[in-house]
Order: sequence, then structure tokens, then C-alpha cells
Amino acid sequence: DIVYVGGGNTASMLTVWRAHGLDDVLTRAWEEGVVLCGLSAGMNCWFEESVTDSFSIGDLAPLTDGLGLLRGSCCPHYDGEKQRRPAFHRFIGSGELSSGWAADNGAALVFSGTELDEVVSSRAGAAAYRVEKASSGVSERTVAARYLGC
Repeated sequence: DIVYVGGGNTASMLTVWRAHGLDDVLTRAWEEGVVLCGLSAGMNCWFEESVTDSFSIGDLAPLTDGLGLLRGSCCPHYDGEKQRRPAFHRFIGSGELSSGWAADNGAALVFSGTELDEVVSSRAGAAAYRVEKASSGVSERTVAARYLGC
């Protein structure tokens, strides 16, 4: 009914999945309505592209070969690591990544199929963002989250 993927090394995880055919299994599961979710690398894997530190710890780089179930790019830890936001802006502005979604720590993007349905949060004040290439560089729009706490 649900597949939850935790954090880790996105590039290594995708390589192992592909070597064992798990990428196809997960794609079929998604097509059959299984809930796919996760955080950090478990967010990155579902998108076409993402921001990752998979190639060198502490150095962020674009990853352009995600599973591609969700179009565009993503960036987890948007407020949790000070270099994430500027790196995502830089990669989108330069065209290294497509426009995409970013999530603060504690925020979750909820998709119905390939469309964003809502953003929920386990942490007050956490949000998500739509980041797009614009004529003036990059535009960022905040998507408020529904706080799930008391």
C-alpha cells in the first residue's frame, strides 16, 4: 500500500535500484496507486531531477536521472541547509535543472498523480516553494503548508 524511502545517497540508491529492476517495480506500483513517499533522497528519487550531495559530501550538484515519475526538479532541506536555496536557484537559473519544487524540513509535497494537491507540515512555519526560471533570473513562490500539529 505504501513505499517509504528514507534519506541517503540518491545517486547510489538509484543505481542499485536500476541494477536490480526495482525502478520498474516502483514505477508499476505508482501506476497502480501505491503511495510513494520519503524524505531527502526519498524525495529526490521520484522526480526527474534534483539537488543532491551524492557526488561529494557537502558539495551540492544537479542530479538529472531520477525515476521521473514527477516532472521537473526538487530540492529537499530548503531551509535546513543554508546552501540549498542558493544552489537550487543557481542550477535552475543556469538551466542545469528544470523548474521545480522545494520543501523546508518538516514540509511534505502531496501529489495526486503528477499534480501538486497540497503541502502539509509537521513543523509550524515550514513551507514549500515553486522555483522557476524567469527572464530576470529565478522566481520563487511560497506554497503555504497545512500544519498537522496541535
